[in-house]
Amino acid sequence: MKGAKGAKGAKGAKGAMTPTRAGTRAASRSLRYATRAGVRRSATSAPAILQLTIAVVAAYSVAHYALGHTAPITAVTVTLSSLGFVRDARPVRVLETALGVTLGIALSEVILLFFGQGIWQLALSLVVTLFAARLISPSPGFAIVAGVQSVLVAMLPIVPTSPFSRTLDGLIGGAIALIVTALVPRDASQAALKDARGVLRTVSRIVDDLVIELRRGAENDVGRVLEAARETQPMMDQWRTSLESAVGIATISPWLRRRLPDLTRQRGLLRGMDLAVRDLRVVTRRLMVLMRDGKPRPEFADLFSGVVTAVNLLGQSLDDPTVRPLVRQNLILVAVKLNPAESFPDGTLLEDAVVMDLRPLVMDLLTATGLTETQARAALPPV
Repeated sequence: MKGAKGAKGAKGAKGAMTPTRAGTRAASRSLRYATRAGVRRSATSAPAILQLTIAVVAAYSVAHYALGHTAPITAVTVTLSSLGFVRDARPVRVLETALGVTLGIALSEVILLFFGQGIWQLALSLVVTLFAARLISPSPGFAIVAGVQSVLVAMLPIVPTSPFSRTLDGLIGGAIALIVTALVPRDASQAALKDARGVLRTVSRIVDDLVIELRRGAENDVGRVLEAARETQPMMDQWRTSLESAVGIATISPWLRRRLPDLTRQRGLLRGMDLAVRDLRVVTRRLMVLMRDGKPRPEFADLFSGVVTAVNLLGQSLDDPTVRPLVRQNLILVAVKLNPAESFPDGTLLEDAVVMDLRPLVMDLLTATGLTETQARAALPPV
């Protein structure tokens, strides 16, 4: 009996996972996750890598073979700095970066021309470039990139041919970066579409959660919904960045210009949704105060259910613009009920305030479908 018990105990000890094995498995899972994330990141960056490679080879070829510059380092580095892997690949941003970095190179070459090469000249070049970069752009990264270029020029051997040959290389790099942006573009429209879907899914989920909390009454947690609504701003900013990048590239690229009508519609959708989400935060904050009495508000839940349906249809309209009239119909069905005196004759002052706060939310959603503000306002009942 004792032997059997001992054997059972030994078996249990053997089957149990030791802390060392648990840590090894966790590390293995973490490594697999990091590997998969790295592979996805590399695959997503393939178009940018191709664009950067073409741009660098082109800039080097022009500076080296056409102009005879032996080692056109600044042409290559300015090209890389101007394009980079940043999400915002707008031509305006590429041009600003190229000009700003080239300015740093030019300032450094002026100091070399008048004061020669040395440690204090290096310090002076860096100080002047950083001040100029901070004056031009609010981005700290931009100032560092310009500073790196300035330091390179100050430290590399002085070119015996032309005193401003590196500045010329910088201008070549910037020009090549801009040309490649148009002719070998990174199609940011898919990223913008993905961001738009993410925002609309999130807003739909938040409003749906609000419907649930309004029906719960005493156990409601409208505050949680408000926090979720407040956390949407980074997503909205990301969508704006990718969309403006897509519009900017499509404007100058002959290959992507056909996408401008869809991107223009999406820009109107973004503008309306941005305002609508701000309105949603205001309404939710008001509802958080209203729901402190613990009473369920099914009438408000029904109104927000209509908003959920409209937002879901807006998501569908990203792929099928013909859905937009159906979105408007759903929103108008909500809008006609937004007269406190008629729809909520026995409502309290706070409930009336919620109804009034809902009006700009519905109006901004209507503008997201393509209506003008005047048309959207006309859909609301007079008060």
